[in-house]
Amino acid sequence: MMKQLDIETIPAYSPQAKGRIETLFTTLQHRLVREMRLAGVKTLKEANQFVKEVFIPEFNSKFSVVPQKKGSLHRKLTKIEKTKLDQIFSRQETRQVNNDFTVRYKNDWFQLAEKQSALVRKKEKVTVEERIDDSIFVSLRGRYLDYTTLPGRPKKVVEPKTPMLGASKSSRKPPADHPWRKPFLVPKNKTKK
Repeated sequence: MMKQLDIETIPAYSPQAKGRIETLFTTLQHRLVREMRLAGVKTLKEANQFVKEVFIPEFNSKFSVVPQKKGSLHRKLTKIEKTKLDQIFSRQETRQVNNDFTVRYKNDWFQLAEKQSALVRKKEKVTVEERIDDSIFVSLRGRYLDYTTLPGRPKKVVEPKTPMLGASKSSRKPPADHPWRKPFLVPKNKTKK
């Protein structure tokens, strides 16, 4: 998702690298609970009202810092990115096309249609997208494939083996005077004239 939106992530592997947020979490886990107890908060509704009307304004008046520069530093989305947000924010997993042109995802089987917008081969890797609205899309090389959902696992079809050409043994034996039965070398008693 981040790669598709061209956003570089910089992971912080220790609490020390995320100083401000870790300090805030500590404050919320310790100070907020005590402040609620002192204010006599007993229900969830009272807690939400206390946080919104009392705690956050007091906390911000003590600890908030005015930014050095005003304005948003976020890059605006392009028109193409805006049209692809459903695809970008989907769960994407790679699956393999089976020999019968089916794809399995979360115990569901999808039968690919015969006519497609892209050439599909057996054993090829496809991307299955599960979107926020639970709809499923199957794509290959940037093109979406047509499919139908099967009610269950497709049954194996046993194809009869076609015999190889020339693989069956012949019952016919060549006669004794056949050229194959004659010796390859010239006999010694014959001399050249």
